[in-house]
Amino acid sequence: MALEGRRRSPDPGAADLGAILVMTRLAPCLLMAAGVLLSACERSGDTRSAVSAPGAPESGKTRLLEAGADALQDKSPVAAINTYLDGFHFYSDRQDAQMEAHHYCSILNEELIQCLIFDGNGRDAKMMGIEYIISARLFDALPAQEKPLWHSHAYEVKSGQLVAPGVPQPAEKALMKKLVGSYGKTWHTWHTDLDKTLPLGVPQLMMGFTADGQAQAAMVEERNRRMRIDAEAKRRDRADIAAPAPSPQANGWLHGKAWQITDPTGNAHAHRQDDDYSRASEPDRNARSSR
Repeated sequence: MALEGRRRSPDPGAADLGAILVMTRLAPCLLMAAGVLLSACERSGDTRSAVSAPGAPESGKTRLLEAGADALQDKSPVAAINTYLDGFHFYSDRQDAQMEAHHYCSILNEELIQCLIFDGNGRDAKMMGIEYIISARLFDALPAQEKPLWHSHAYEVKSGQLVAPGVPQPAEKALMKKLVGSYGKTWHTWHTDLDKTLPLGVPQLMMGFTADGQAQAAMVEERNRRMRIDAEAKRRDRADIAAPAPSPQANGWLHGKAWQITDPTGNAHAHRQDDDYSRASEPDRNARSSR
């Protein structure tokens, strides 16, 4: 992963961060091309999708159409995706229903990032949601009723849970300094923790962790082993990153405002939705629980 030098925003800060990531990523790879084997260029921790979607295999005609479209069509919005982040989410109203989330993001400007979320990082990965990331300044300007839908990133950064796989430590730390005071709003549209064939039901609001002991230890440890991540080393390295206290209006689930969407089909979800974001009391059968 590298932040490309091309930016839609002329902001010099964005360009500086991009330059850091490009140079720190390319330098060891250039050495490797000269015959020096460096782990920074190795691809490790591939995560295959756990979902097997139904459907006939691609035909030769379809593959030919794909190749032609790939060669001829402009895909600027997709080409702008240049940052890979890996972390964890849970359903807003059920902290014990948790999963890993692979984010592929484009940095629109210094205060807004948009991400596509997948259940893996290989070609077979299934797109399962989106996340918008905004600065504290933009968050502060949101309407009061909007703020509980957003989650803070301070703990995810400081704990070492949020990582940028494949990026050398100095560049990753620079990126984490940018994210530590930000807020995210996340919707999962394919609940791949349970729906193993097709996306069912309706989108669900997701949240991020805010303290030790919330994330399932086995889930985090498995990710760390697979991606060869030393979370404790990252926690120590990020200790000097200044983290502003999260707004008490964010992380609605912490304050009795765990809002969720009711499924009109009555099948995939069993939520009770209240206008005041009160905590839903009925379980969601579409999520896997640790209980």
